[in-house]
Amino acid sequence: MDNKIKVLVVDDSAVVRQSLSAILEADPEIEVMGTAADPIIAVKKIMREVPDVITLDIEMPRMDGLTFLRKIMAQRPIPVVVISSLTTKGTEAAMKALEYGASEVIGKPSMNPDVFFQESHIMLCDAVKAAAMSKLRRIKADDIMEKVNPTRPAPAPQPVSRISTVRTTIPSASISNVQPKYTADAVLEKSSSSDLVIPTEKIIALGSSTGGTEAIRVLLSSMPEDMPGIAIVQHMPEGFTRSFSNSLDQISRLSVKEAENGDKLYKGRVLIAPGNKHMLIKRVGKEYFVEVKEGPLVNRHRPSVDVLFRSAARYAGSNAIGIILTGMGNDGAKGMKEMHDAGAHTIAQDEQSCVVYGMPKEAVKEGGVDDVVALDNITRHLVSILASSRV
Repeated sequence: MDNKIKVLVVDDSAVVRQSLSAILEADPEIEVMGTAADPIIAVKKIMREVPDVITLDIEMPRMDGLTFLRKIMAQRPIPVVVISSLTTKGTEAAMKALEYGASEVIGKPSMNPDVFFQESHIMLCDAVKAAAMSKLRRIKADDIMEKVNPTRPAPAPQPVSRISTVRTTIPSASISNVQPKYTADAVLEKSSSSDLVIPTEKIIALGSSTGGTEAIRVLLSSMPEDMPGIAIVQHMPEGFTRSFSNSLDQISRLSVKEAENGDKLYKGRVLIAPGNKHMLIKRVGKEYFVEVKEGPLVNRHRPSVDVLFRSAARYAGSNAIGIILTGMGNDGAKGMKEMHDAGAHTIAQDEQSCVVYGMPKEAVKEGGVDDVVALDNITRHLVSILASSRV
């Protein structure tokens, strides 16, 4: 390819720089344009040639990764994939990095070739490709403070697009390299007949990827405390979802936690799928709970949105509402169609408010989306749907 994604690898470990470079160079769509042992060296290289994506370690000499990230996003935004250790300090710093404008966060990979060159290879390359597609904006210091203590007024209502037919005019070439290794069948077989779903409280199943951490933060900070139980799959590595859940719990009226196997899903509660585990919605009588389980990558992800959505279709049916947010690829598209066919109301984030309009676009193409809604209007739209369902 002539238009390869040019990547600058920034890490103080020579071993890590070499390993990351080898993996990225093995992908025909990616070119490592250089490496840097610290941000000072990186700045000099960026002045000579601006990369499409930077992979960035957090803990480095002379200038830490967070400071470097803030300078980049304030002065000359470049998509950044943060590669962080799984220590408590590392995961907390990674959450800050997402708030400061990083496109993706992945765990620092194992140097064990058998582990790294399989799933870590997929996750690293996909993260770089997603970052290269993401929309960026300059982030000022005031913006960062607003993320910590949001006080912005409610946005003006925007129109909601209703979808009644499959739209086939959106090209899919941009995600042609995100092909599923396994489908949701590997974790939960598709039901051959419709399960009997008794009327219950509503529940919400939500899936997102690149840009999703901030989108979820916007949603949960605006939701009233009496919202139905919400099960969320955000593509995020093992070790990071707990910090993510804890940070959301601080800014939301809802109770937010990283899901554990058997956790009940009920009004006012949000369960985040743990990194590296699939999460399914199950039902006993009128009560819902989640199952957290092992399994292969589905649509190149674990946890997978398709797995969550399929389980919601089977066990909740018309009692469910499905939401798909920003992200690269097609994870969740088929599962949302299954939810739609089972009677669930389904919502996709609109293109303008997405960081990467991949997953919602594919869900629309699949024919499983009822409404296309701007991010800032999704809570208002949900409240309206829930009010009408009680009439």
